[in-house]
Amino acid sequence: MDLVETNNNSPEYDSARRGPVALEELRGLFVFRDLIYQLVRRDIISRYKRSALGIAWTMLNPLGMMLVLSVVFSQLFHTVPGYPAYILSGLIPWNFFAQTTSAAMSQMIWGSSLLQRIYLPRTAFVVSAIGTGLVNLILSLVPLILITVLVGVPLSWAILFLPVPILLLSAFALGIGLLFSAWTIYFPDLTEMYQVALVAWMYLTPIIYPLEIIPTRLAFWFHLNPMFYLVQVFRLPIYQGVLPPWHIWLPAVLISLSTLALGWFVFCSRADDFTYRI
Repeated sequence: MDLVETNNNSPEYDSARRGPVALEELRGLFVFRDLIYQLVRRDIISRYKRSALGIAWTMLNPLGMMLVLSVVFSQLFHTVPGYPAYILSGLIPWNFFAQTTSAAMSQMIWGSSLLQRIYLPRTAFVVSAIGTGLVNLILSLVPLILITVLVGVPLSWAILFLPVPILLLSAFALGIGLLFSAWTIYFPDLTEMYQVALVAWMYLTPIIYPLEIIPTRLAFWFHLNPMFYLVQVFRLPIYQGVLPPWHIWLPAVLISLSTLALGWFVFCSRADDFTYRI
């Protein structure tokens, strides 16, 4: 079905004018942008409405994890200067990726019943999960900057580069979210399996430990991990105060854009089949 506007500005759908599904989804996201906003708003409000601290938990959660990890590993990695800032600068982008991709799969299952009743851009549920994660990520930058300053790590102008890694993280998470959401419709157990895979993936990413401890013979395999580059692109401007070198940011850009393109293609190629699989 192709999305068109009527004289009263309400969306109607004409299957005879339908174009490629990938383009239709893009148009649908624009027309239903208010829906995406409301989905993001609903997620944030429902998550914190019964909490005494409210949205402050978004900032306290990574701080709590950082404190635990710092206590456990600080003696082991005592040579890392400003170790709490090192952990937090890797933990925040990882949490964003893990939480948004998991939420995207859950959102797709939650919204599947709506797809049988009315027309909605199927990608809206995944995009809203990324939008919610972005709000949490931006709020998490406040404790990250505070901890960085408190442990004596100097801030530099390179911190202004942070919007770029945030965009790259969003593109990569959206691509993975679309890819796994499409498969979850066919294999619901994939949601639980993905949580197990995330644990292994986290420990294969240099978030807790420094790069220097990785043996030379294993360095090649670590560089096959896409989150290796995305965490480094995020961490370097704030923890080391430098812009990422080309051999870090270039793979990060290529990985993010190619994953987004692949996820969008796979999701849209199966979108028409979703209502019959639910």
